[in-house]
Amino acid sequence: MNTTTYALPKNSQAWHDALFKVAHLLSDVHHTMLKDLPIFAITVVVSRSVLSSENSGIELLDEAMNRYMVNLSKWHLQMVYDDEAAKQAADKIVAGMTLADVVVSRYLLLPNDPEQMTKSKQEAAARIIDEQLTHHLKQCFSSDDGKDAVDVHILNINQVLTAPKLVCFDMDSTLIEQEVIVELARMCGLADKVSEITESAMRGEIDFAESFAKRVALLENVPESVVGEIIQKHITIQPGAFAVIRALKTLGATTVLVSGGFEPFAQHVAQTLGMDEFHANPLLVADGKLTGLTDSNILDGKQKALIVERTANRMGISLDEVVCVGDGANDLPMMAVSGTGIAYKAKPIVAAKADAAVNITGLEGVLYALGHRFDKV
Repeated sequence: MNTTTYALPKNSQAWHDALFKVAHLLSDVHHTMLKDLPIFAITVVVSRSVLSSENSGIELLDEAMNRYMVNLSKWHLQMVYDDEAAKQAADKIVAGMTLADVVVSRYLLLPNDPEQMTKSKQEAAARIIDEQLTHHLKQCFSSDDGKDAVDVHILNINQVLTAPKLVCFDMDSTLIEQEVIVELARMCGLADKVSEITESAMRGEIDFAESFAKRVALLENVPESVVGEIIQKHITIQPGAFAVIRALKTLGATTVLVSGGFEPFAQHVAQTLGMDEFHANPLLVADGKLTGLTDSNILDGKQKALIVERTANRMGISLDEVVCVGDGANDLPMMAVSGTGIAYKAKPIVAAKADAAVNITGLEGVLYALGHRFDKV
């Protein structure tokens, strides 16, 4: 087993310390009001391959950020660093593999007079800064092959200060690299037809429940034994999945798999990763063969959101303390009800509506999006 280890700073006060340094701009603002103010927590993740090997990379990111700030005279940029105590006491997480080699730098961005910015102006500022800063950094750090080499995560400061107590993940193309129903179809020569329906549903072009029923109907009479064969031979865990689940559990979060796929696969993935629970559609079988029928209550996007809400209610926590991660249109409802929604290598419609989008790393990028450092030991 790969024992590559990463350090997760323990009880880090990095964001709180950064806020303290800009306290003179916040006057009498109470902590509970932070979510209503335009105080942005920015995490920049850059592939080390596009950075000069002559320095740590942090200096280059800081320089790029400072160049961006030249045209923002009414805004203040504050660097964010972990305190030495947090780094010395860091939890060591065995990632199970070597993760994407990236440089991560964090910043606070806020106007010189936060209280004068209305809610509508704040939302507009967030969109403009997101677009302009992302464009600027992608120009600064571009790869020779034209692929994205930068992820820019911009959250409200309250989102990174609120420790997640519940983190829910989609399964297909999120926790695993495959779409399960496509793998089932491939075994019986229907891959192209099922994949076409799946892609259309994930883009939000057709109703998920209807498309799900159509895809399952194509699987009628497939031997049940195929399920075990696919699990053993064709299902692969997403890079960074072991790392992020272990790190989140170390941080005290409950991890839940919420999938529009099938229970046998969801159970296997959840147990493999050490997650706390799973929810998925039953795979109906009769006489050793798939029936091609679906349960009357298909676990679609609306059901995913309900499961998230019910789980949070059962745990006695606020939805602000919930994070949801997914890649498809049917993940948007659960992202919408959570405090923070994170898109993972998602379709454009999903990435545009999520609070953060992870593209250049594995699932460990969820930790970066939430404002954490996660450095190789």
